[in-house]
Amino acid sequence: MAEQTQALGPPWEDALPPANRAPWGTLARDDIIEAAVEIVGAGGYEEMTIRGLAAQLGVAPMSLYRHIRDKDDLLDEVVDRLLAKAWRPSAAEGDWQEWVIEAAAKLRVFLVSQPAALHVYLRHPVVSPAAVERMDAMMDVLRRTGAGDETARRAYGALHTYTIGFAALEASRARSAPGTRNVSGLAQQLAAYTTTEQFMTGLRYLLEGIGRHVTPDPEPGR
Repeated sequence: MAEQTQALGPPWEDALPPANRAPWGTLARDDIIEAAVEIVGAGGYEEMTIRGLAAQLGVAPMSLYRHIRDKDDLLDEVVDRLLAKAWRPSAAEGDWQEWVIEAAAKLRVFLVSQPAALHVYLRHPVVSPAAVERMDAMMDVLRRTGAGDETARRAYGALHTYTIGFAALEASRARSAPGTRNVSGLAQQLAAYTTTEQFMTGLRYLLEGIGRHVTPDPEPGR
């Protein structure tokens, strides 16, 4: 993919004088990732370029390619670090439905609010450390319902694909939302299918279906 040249704006895109260049050999992969996390976290994903990132770090653009393959490699790492801070539910794991609802809702908000994350999740299966940790936690919660491994995997797959698909449609509709004038009743009804309320409704339908395939653990002493 050709490197974009759109400017990020000062100081990211400004060329630095030689005196301000980072000393040779001091740049590490983690430095690049953290700088990108700061930009993406602040909403600068679409404007971020390798050239601009290099300028911010005080190095030549080719210096970054000694540590990253390309922009997608960088975004995979960035999204993993952002996800690690965003996915954990506060609900008790013993209440499996509320825990799963919150976990799914948090991922949806993360994907919709972070275009870089949605780009990564739609480009390939995400198996980064934070994503795997989230998957393992959700699988553990689903198994506590009495579900076997296969049932838990299928339930996780249904919840995961529903959440990503909903977020993708929601983000797409948000970018191309029509004005309020001359919008038909049917269009308004269809637009309502990508609201938070609709997401929660669909999620509860999924959980009702999953609940029919699991056997809750008996209460202690019974």
